[in-house]
Amino acid sequence: MSKYYEKIKLCLQQIKDRTDFAPDIALVLGSGLGDFAENIEVAAVIPYSEIEGFPVSTAPGHAGRFILGTISGKRVIAMQGRVHYYEGYEIQDVVMPIRLMRLMGASKLILTNAAGGISEESYPGSFMLINDHICLVPSPLIGENLSIIGTRFPSMDNIYDRDLRKIVLSSAESVGVKLFEGVYLQTSGPQYETPAEIRMFKNHGAGAVGMSTAVEAIAAVHAGFDVIGISCISNMACGLSDTPPSEAEVLEIASKAGADFSKLLKAIISNI
Repeated sequence: MSKYYEKIKLCLQQIKDRTDFAPDIALVLGSGLGDFAENIEVAAVIPYSEIEGFPVSTAPGHAGRFILGTISGKRVIAMQGRVHYYEGYEIQDVVMPIRLMRLMGASKLILTNAAGGISEESYPGSFMLINDHICLVPSPLIGENLSIIGTRFPSMDNIYDRDLRKIVLSSAESVGVKLFEGVYLQTSGPQYETPAEIRMFKNHGAGAVGMSTAVEAIAAVHAGFDVIGISCISNMACGLSDTPPSEAEVLEIASKAGADFSKLLKAIISNI
């Protein structure tokens, strides 16, 4: 058994030593979206820094802790902040939390992020339901296959589950939150993209761009999760606005979209 899988098992045991809570739904809260955790009826809070061997968030707007509890009677585990490839972690460590939450028992995963808008339907504060992605960073499945978690060559034809996307769209309509669908593209970061890169991404069908999510979705499908992905458009991508993108703008717009984001996520969790 690989040292990597042993590390995941060690992290899992440390969590089980602190709580016997078993989640059904896993949730990753992206940049500026962590306040959604206030909607959780909390059973346990575990900072990443208190789990030996676990990657710790260093990006602004990422609190870096697990919150376990219930929303609308559903048992959830929320990552209040994620880790990114640009923080210097190996790609397998970036997706370790996803694998860990699956081993804890969660079967559905909601991935959220703050992203730069490319689609003509996007504007700062809007939401994109991810229906596919383009991944420009290394696959998290490179190396020894964790056969105890998933198959060597998993299919990615339904990576963002079609049936769940229908539920998301109906949930959004029920609470009056507008969603458009599109393709998410992940770069490594941490630099923002150039105008030429954005033109290329648009020509290849990307509707939004960011520095996370796609690798998590790949690892999640490999592990047997049913996946939902939602981007909060926090800025227009480089070259599509007179204002260059900035970290401050990302966090500000994501925070302002928090009320609609909260309504949307609560409705989705209630309905899946």
